[in-house]
Amino acid sequence: MSNQHLEHFQILPDGRIESYGKGIPYFEDTGIKGRLIVIEGPDASGRSTQISMITSRLEADGHAVLNTGLRRSELISEGILEAKRNFVLGKRTLSLFYAADFADQLENKIIPALKSGYIVLADRYIYTLMARDALRSIDTKWSHNLYGFAMKPHLVFYLDVDPNELVHRVFQKNSSLDYYESGADLGLSDNMLESFLIYQGMLAKQFRRMQKKYSLISINANKSILEVNKDLQQKVDYFLKSN
Repeated sequence: MSNQHLEHFQILPDGRIESYGKGIPYFEDTGIKGRLIVIEGPDASGRSTQISMITSRLEADGHAVLNTGLRRSELISEGILEAKRNFVLGKRTLSLFYAADFADQLENKIIPALKSGYIVLADRYIYTLMARDALRSIDTKWSHNLYGFAMKPHLVFYLDVDPNELVHRVFQKNSSLDYYESGADLGLSDNMLESFLIYQGMLAKQFRRMQKKYSLISINANKSILEVNKDLQQKVDYFLKSN
């Protein structure tokens, strides 16, 4: 397998944490033995399924694995859900809420696990948050600076699914469309289905714009679960053996 898509993910010789901007000060000289692998993608793209399958394979191979994702902070997550249910926060304030959720997990879950040698599999990361912000007219530089403390992952995959395929999966999974995942708050269309297709297309474009800057590896996730898993697992195995 060619390493052309993995060339940007070089581990620093001393295993230091590398951030996108000014990192968390007291972690600057922290050594890590583990690896941070992110799987991005829209709702119903198969992220959770793939993470479960990769986790099982890695654990079978003897690796310690920690799963994490957005809105999983014990301190913040319930507050985000409540705010989204009641539409009580502005766009920028909601972004700050998500940043607090992420910061809590980074400090108390992700970095400690990496220090202990775990492979951390993240179900979404800061890229989804920045893409959502961009579609809601929040300046991309502001978002990048907001998440400047975020650790650079060792691998980032993006599960790319055509919106027309995605909508079928959403109905199979949830039987209804989510308000925010359909971009209904943006007033794109009076028809929720049409709004979903427009919004997901716009979101995919944002990820393509971020692909080079943040070294995202695009995965064709229109395929079957097993085909996508084979593609992901090959790349993960190659990376771990090479690093």
